[in-house]
Amino acid sequence: MGSIKHYPLDNPLFTSILKSSENNTAMNENLAQKAVSAALKGNWEEAKEINLQILKSSSKDIDALNRLARAYAELGDMQMARKSARKVIKLDPYNTIATKSLEKWKGLKKGDTITSKPSAAGTFLEEPGKTKIVSLIHLGDSKTIVKLDAGDEVKLNPQGHRVSVSTNDGKYVGRLSDDISSRLKKLIKLGNKYQTFIKSAEPGEVKVFIRETHRTEKLADIPSFSTEKIDYISFTPPELVHKKKAIPQIESEEEEE
Repeated sequence: MGSIKHYPLDNPLFTSILKSSENNTAMNENLAQKAVSAALKGNWEEAKEINLQILKSSSKDIDALNRLARAYAELGDMQMARKSARKVIKLDPYNTIATKSLEKWKGLKKGDTITSKPSAAGTFLEEPGKTKIVSLIHLGDSKTIVKLDAGDEVKLNPQGHRVSVSTNDGKYVGRLSDDISSRLKKLIKLGNKYQTFIKSAEPGEVKVFIRETHRTEKLADIPSFSTEKIDYISFTPPELVHKKKAIPQIESEEEEE
């Protein structure tokens, strides 16, 4: 067996190799920042090309492969998106990003797109009494849900005693629980306005982020959502339970529905 050569730290060859490695690392870090920036702006073609450039010098860069998979999905090339995600799984079998992506893309075929829009930095900024994260119930078609992404804006649709959630092109996503539906329906009728975004969308679970964007004068002192983490606990003495401010009664049409 041949002996392994050991170069002293001041050897010119060792120094050259070290500098080359450091330069490649710095270059890839810079490109990674550009790739993330392009993705945040929704420039998916640019994001794809930058990540491909990174992978030319570092073919096992898991972060770049995950970003590339996302870019392909956004561009509608589901075959390449899955191929990139599977490369990640081969390198890191427990990688949650790639695993969730592959699960999410089940049912999507070539030409289908995720079509997510770039999100504003403050989209999910929480404000006591004005925002709430809600898990939807009675979810819609899985083909609709797999195309949703965090930051996508959706619509609240008060109907009867319930409030459903749909995409901007009218596809049903799910609905709010009865207690939240009842409260929001009354507040909307009295003049409040809300904006809703997808917080997360996984097979079997969709969460939305609801933000109050306008509060009518007659509800000036009434928050849209409880500011307490727990509204009620069984067997709690009445004097320790803080009552929410009541919503003013709405005209008789509320009872007629």
